[in-house]
Amino acid sequence: MQKSTVRWDDFRVFLAVARQKRLGAAGQTLGLDPATVGRRIAGLEKALGRELFDRGPRGYLLTEAGRGLIECAQTMESQVGEAVELSGGDPEQLSGVVRIGAPDGVSHYLMIDACDMLSRDNPGLRVECVSLPRSSVLSRREADLAISVSPPTAGRLTVRKIADFDLRLYVRGEILAARPPVERLEDLSDLRGIGYISDMVFERELDYYALLGRNAEPALTSNSLITQRRWCQAGAGLCILPDFIAREHPELTAVLPGEIHLRRSFYMILHQDDARVARINRVADVIARRMRLALSDGLP
Repeated sequence: MQKSTVRWDDFRVFLAVARQKRLGAAGQTLGLDPATVGRRIAGLEKALGRELFDRGPRGYLLTEAGRGLIECAQTMESQVGEAVELSGGDPEQLSGVVRIGAPDGVSHYLMIDACDMLSRDNPGLRVECVSLPRSSVLSRREADLAISVSPPTAGRLTVRKIADFDLRLYVRGEILAARPPVERLEDLSDLRGIGYISDMVFERELDYYALLGRNAEPALTSNSLITQRRWCQAGAGLCILPDFIAREHPELTAVLPGEIHLRRSFYMILHQDDARVARINRVADVIARRMRLALSDGLP
């Protein structure tokens, strides 16, 4: 293979392996068997005269040459996607792959119906929802769009606010029922706190445990909000949770809801290179609209 014979499809295979890090997983997204994916990567490396991946126990990891190629390949991907969408076909039908990065609380509680609807209405569309809490995943192109609780301040990104959401301090209702009426937070000082691991708080807007006025960090910590919620459900202690999560679990009761009340916002973030790709923008529109509906207590 000569450099002049390198085709866009070779870079499509390259991007799939860079994202999935395994030939088998990349093959599944491409509709190819792992052996074919391996041959395509080897052919591309031969054509370019450089190794693009280090092969090892952790899978296929980009070399320096591969990292240098990734942004160019991603730009090609966006341009090809835009060209395909403008070339004809059913304008109402979406096709291709869209990967959405979101915190686990969002993906578990606010995106299930939206992703299901997108898939059902667009049989040619593959929707990938991954728990990637940081908006920086877009700069590394690990996702096509991301949902975050803080707008990024750097990078070639476009940002729009989705909606506000409220958080309160929750505990299992049986714990409150067995105690005298709670008049202030100190009345529950014997209960353990549940929260994020302090050095793994991925968004500054989530670093709210200090607002409770406790000197010590929570006794039970996790970077997963779902794990925190399950501890709270089990009666392990107090936890700050979004109202949209707590309302799905009637065994949880808000503590001093009029006094302990936080408000945060969700943001939709896209890479500027994808600003004109209809597929990604339409998926973002559907996700944002369904999230607003869910957060307003509307039917999903």
